[in-house]
Amino acid sequence: MKRTHTCGELTSADNGKKVTLCGWVHRRRDHGGLIFIDLRDRYGLTQIVFNPSTSKDLHDTAETLRNEFVIMVEGTVAMRPKGTENPKIKTGEIEISVGALTILNTAQTPPFEIEDDGQISEELRYAYRFIDLRRKTARDKLIIRHKVCQIARSFLDNEGFIEVETPILTKSTPEGARDYLVPSRVNTGKFFALPQSPQLFKQVLMVSGLDRYFQIAKCFRDEDLRADRQPEFTQIDIEMSFVDVDDVLDITERMIKEIFKSAINVELKTPFPRIKHKEAMDRFGTDKPDTRFGLELSDITETVKGSQFQTFERLIQSGGIIKALNLKGKSDISRSEIDTLTEIAIKGGAKGLAYFKVTDNGLDSPISKFFPEAQQKALIKKMGAAKGDMILAVADRTAVVNSALAYLRTSLAEKYSLIDKGRFDFLWVVEFPWFKYNDEESRWEAEHHPFTAPYDEDREYIEKDPARVRAKAYDLVLNGVEMSSGSIRIHDKETQQKIFRAIGLGEEEIKARFGFLLEAFSYGAPPHGGIAPGLDRLVAMMTGTDSIRDVIAFPKTQKAVCFMTGAPSEVSGKQLKELGISINGQALKK
Repeated sequence: MKRTHTCGELTSADNGKKVTLCGWVHRRRDHGGLIFIDLRDRYGLTQIVFNPSTSKDLHDTAETLRNEFVIMVEGTVAMRPKGTENPKIKTGEIEISVGALTILNTAQTPPFEIEDDGQISEELRYAYRFIDLRRKTARDKLIIRHKVCQIARSFLDNEGFIEVETPILTKSTPEGARDYLVPSRVNTGKFFALPQSPQLFKQVLMVSGLDRYFQIAKCFRDEDLRADRQPEFTQIDIEMSFVDVDDVLDITERMIKEIFKSAINVELKTPFPRIKHKEAMDRFGTDKPDTRFGLELSDITETVKGSQFQTFERLIQSGGIIKALNLKGKSDISRSEIDTLTEIAIKGGAKGLAYFKVTDNGLDSPISKFFPEAQQKALIKKMGAAKGDMILAVADRTAVVNSALAYLRTSLAEKYSLIDKGRFDFLWVVEFPWFKYNDEESRWEAEHHPFTAPYDEDREYIEKDPARVRAKAYDLVLNGVEMSSGSIRIHDKETQQKIFRAIGLGEEEIKARFGFLLEAFSYGAPPHGGIAPGLDRLVAMMTGTDSIRDVIAFPKTQKAVCFMTGAPSEVSGKQLKELGISINGQALKK
């Protein structure tokens, strides 16, 4: 090794030692002939000193050093003069009196400073990611990610799981998003797909009798991206045999609890609360509610029914609903603020926003005259409101009302600082509906994926009343973000075929896409289930960053582009010819 110590470990206990350090020039200061360099590596900073009285040649060479030069120094550990110590860093009591210097590499001026508080655009950071990762805040997120992976591996190993790698080049199957396709040169005209998840392989592993499997798995989805999505992402993939819902939830909770305690010293309270999907939608308007604040929704349809407000009456008669939330203590907000809240509700999908200010004399609103005194009192009681509160309501179809108020709810919490940012509120959402109706294609499809087991008592409704079928599916939600999704799987051939048919797959398509799975089931498949916590989102939440791109070493933009490498890029005509591919019907030049 060229170095004897890192730049983050020497202390007063090392006073007088001869040491060799390597690193990057973080900062240079010239003080009355002495040159001070803060030498940086992954582990920290150490101050090194060049004294012209020790060596004029060495001092002259030190004058040529610039930020981000890579150097090696040999010297002696000395105590800093009284009053010059830096208590903010571990090495703040000492400095290195340099006796020898080797410049290992020079550097151009970086496109931005290696400082944690600098305001740098994402585009610039990711184009120069090799510079960005020299910053402590960027690097520390990857270190936390590493710790999470190691803790998960150790925990699952101690629980009897074995780590198995599954193929990256696999078969295209419908799992909810577009596949990334890879053309085969050997089998011209045929394609591999990159896995959206290891779903089928981990189920086959259960059929194989491996009992408990896990994998830190790479997954790929060719979908429109948002700030919390990437075309390639990572999940802690888990599958278990001879289990039901409680077993999977229990082991997941214990793993997450261990990860938070060991990685960031946060003690989580378990078991996590559980609510059914219907309750989540009723109370919060979403299946991934943030429970760090109130503002829960109430269905006021029956309360306001029969009023003289025809907009509400016509909507109720057509099968719509009215739901509201109570913005406590905000009846004094201005008309312009109310207009802003209305715009937020409309952005969430509503056609408008009704409001009622709660006063000593009942409700104050442009539409309050349409509601008699008794109805106003009933509404105030229903909403648990008091003088000074503001009731906000949306009327429409159920799905629209829930979506709009869920969006408004979180917007209000941010706008009025109702969220305790230091809390980690985990929540299980269980008993999802198995099917959801696709209006565009006029057919039923899977709410999760087609391998999810229905509740036994609901199997009879798969074909005759799909809306009644509940799934043994569960989502783990943290602070309003879906962290993980899983389910107990179908493990018998008959039920799986019935499900495939219910979502519109023909016999030939079933055989072509899933024949190997159905055949595996015919050789004795155990009951099994699993879950896949999203590693990127988990680490992002743990480190307090808004974007999962910050916790991925080399992320892509919202347009699935890597600024650093330029991927995706064109390839040569020769490569395309070997694959039997042309673009827009035209063969490319070699």
